Amino acid sequence: MPNRLIDETSPYLLQHANNPVDWYPWGSEAFELAHAENKPLMLSVGYSSCHWCHVMEHESFENPEIAALMNKLFINIKVDREERPDVDAIYMEAVQAMTNHGGWPMTVFLTPDGKPFFGGTYFPPTDRGGMTGFPRVLRSVADAYQNRPDEVAQSAEQLAAMLNQHLVDRVQTSRLTEQVINASFSGLEGHFDWAMGGTKGAPKFPIPMLIDFLLRFHRRTGQDKALEMATITLDRMARGGMYDQIGGGFHRYSVDDQWLVPHFEKMLYDNAQLALTYVHAFQVTRNPRYREVAEETLDYVLREMTDPAGGFYSSQDADTEGEEGKTYVWDPHEIRSILGPELADPVERYFGITARGNFEGRNILWIPRAPEKVARELNVPTETLADYVQLAREKLYPIRKKRPQPGRDDKVIASWNGLMVKAFAAAAAALKRDDYRQAAVANAEFLMETMWRDRVLMRIYKDGRAKIHGFLEDYACCADGLLAVYEATFDTRWFTAARELADQMVAKFRDETDNGFFDTSTDHERLISRPKNVFDNATPSGNAVACEVLMKLSLYTAEFEYAQIALDYLERIVQLPLRYPSGFGRTLCAIEMALASPVEIAVVGDPASRDTRDLLDVIFDEYQPNKVVAGKPPGDDAASQAIPLLNGREMVEDKATAFVCQRHVCKLPATSPGELRLQLDEPTI
Repeated sequence: MPNRLIDETSPYLLQHANNPVDWYPWGSEAFELAHAENKPLMLSVGYSSCHWCHVMEHESFENPEIAALMNKLFINIKVDREERPDVDAIYMEAVQAMTNHGGWPMTVFLTPDGKPFFGGTYFPPTDRGGMTGFPRVLRSVADAYQNRPDEVAQSAEQLAAMLNQHLVDRVQTSRLTEQVINASFSGLEGHFDWAMGGTKGAPKFPIPMLIDFLLRFHRRTGQDKALEMATITLDRMARGGMYDQIGGGFHRYSVDDQWLVPHFEKMLYDNAQLALTYVHAFQVTRNPRYREVAEETLDYVLREMTDPAGGFYSSQDADTEGEEGKTYVWDPHEIRSILGPELADPVERYFGITARGNFEGRNILWIPRAPEKVARELNVPTETLADYVQLAREKLYPIRKKRPQPGRDDKVIASWNGLMVKAFAAAAAALKRDDYRQAAVANAEFLMETMWRDRVLMRIYKDGRAKIHGFLEDYACCADGLLAVYEATFDTRWFTAARELADQMVAKFRDETDNGFFDTSTDHERLISRPKNVFDNATPSGNAVACEVLMKLSLYTAEFEYAQIALDYLERIVQLPLRYPSGFGRTLCAIEMALASPVEIAVVGDPASRDTRDLLDVIFDEYQPNKVVAGKPPGDDAASQAIPLLNGREMVEDKATAFVCQRHVCKLPATSPGELRLQLDEPTI
């Protein structure tokens, strides 16, 4: 018989709907029963593409004896962390405090009023490898709750008190200065892996926010070392097995220090941020490989992760039929049978394919040596080798597609869609890809027509249902994404929608006492604490993105109140990125913007005319992270009313015209690409 999770829409919860565990979704029913029966709660948190979550389900939650023990001793709650980041954040902080580490699956034991008193991550079904088996944990925790209630209550109260103290309470407000970003760069440099890129050691995680900071720092200071750190990392990631060499897109992270063996799940948020970072790197360096990686990643999302209605799906599993990476790895005889010996030989050398393999006897495709070196060994031009590889990819991908495919979590998450729509919009403008522009507009329409209800943004869309009030990161990332769609289209409705989201974000999430924003709104469920995340982890903190959005809106509208909210928060927490720069990549980007003199650009001209397009090409070709761009056809009074930056701007001599302003000073109108380029190339710091 299915349990209560059968009525949920989350793919992760539905995976557990036929467990013999009497699961409850998060909600009042479980807590009321715990009170009535005086039982502790066992909270299990994970997500659908998590490999070890699947392992613990198979070993313990599908085991009738363990399930019977869980049902007898506890009220059991299962949570999808992607649906409820607030629940995940609160109890992950508790687990980290108790064990000095965290991760998923997360297992936390709670009192009936929701206070944690014991927790961990993965537990095996029996004692092994120095780890306590899950049944023994269950019995011990239940015994402590029933027979040592005073100890449990004291522990729960102490943890609850700790959870109500935010990290920013431990640092002093400080001014933003150049020293902040200089010292943060030095901190990153000290832990940099000069051979393979990224942070020294294993595992290696993609770090797009930090790479963006390095690109900003290079542009700001001319520091070549910053650009070298960025390009080494981008090159090595693109050559590694963490990058899907056949289908495009990035896996979650590399378990080794060479970017070779990935944790095979693919997450929408990784691919959104990495695609945008590679676009930025292409703008800086004009390296065509960076453009290729960005386009291959975005094409993968369009092909495999896009709902027909325009939303972007969340993730693909690490496992296929219970085997990690099964879809992606190859045997040499497969390669030769598909490609033939003449094509297989150069391709095997290029992708490092061997009879012994590099992953459990099979081969993850990667590029262990520079393509130029392989081409010399083969005595062919590098361009010819590239043609061989492209032909091989075209032959191998359809064969791979016929294999069993990893499961896909097809729920739509607002914040992750905000990240991805920004990547598509920015790539459309920078790479002149109209198909990307169409994808961005389709997603923007989906978000605002399906997930924006009565001035409330919903977080989740699945099976025709939008549910769960959005969190700070949802409002901030969607507003940021819609501003990018506006710049790629100059359709005023996207600016208006972004501003509405931002205004609601300020009204519902702002911490009026201590600056910044809470993760939950004033109309969210009240939990044992109100989380306020300031770290940039795999996804940027809502606070960092909110700061960038508000600073941009201030430039568009000339309303300094927006920027002041951002500046107050950044000054409140600036000591933290100084101490831990690797945990504040997006925050450092916001600080760099706050210290810069952003450029305001207004363009007036017929969007379809060549002279307008020529001006826009100049604006979007180069890397200029601290700019806002507004545009309108001549005489569009509605656009001028919605966006004050366009007020009083009209064409000069019937030519498309760009107006460039900085530090409250405007330059002469530019009507030619050459004039505009000279103005934008002038120092902007």
